[in-house]
Amino acid sequence: MYIRRRSIGLCILLSIVTCGIYGLYWFICLTDESNAVAGEPGTSGPVALLLSIVTCGIYFFYWGYKLGEKLDKARAYNNVPSGSLGIVFLLLNIFGLGIITYALAQNEINKYASVL
Repeated sequence: MYIRRRSIGLCILLSIVTCGIYGLYWFICLTDESNAVAGEPGTSGPVALLLSIVTCGIYFFYWGYKLGEKLDKARAYNNVPSGSLGIVFLLLNIFGLGIITYALAQNEINKYASVL
């Protein structure tokens, strides 16, 4: 899978200007690309979005945790010290700071965009 390097500032701006519609697209891209950089199959982006909508946002918390876990696996796979991104993303989502979760995850994915 081709991993595209995205400008975090532009993604945030587009999410605000489009009243969150670009944020939905970004959510799908983050999900699919995190699966690719971790090298493991996982829930696809459209399915994760659908589950988040159907569960009234509860799946979004789980998604944030799993996203962090996948990015930690990508770090370990590339011999970079891993942390606890899953917990960080979960807490950010719980406190309503999902856009920061997106930005931090995109920053991690951008590191591996040229590698794959």
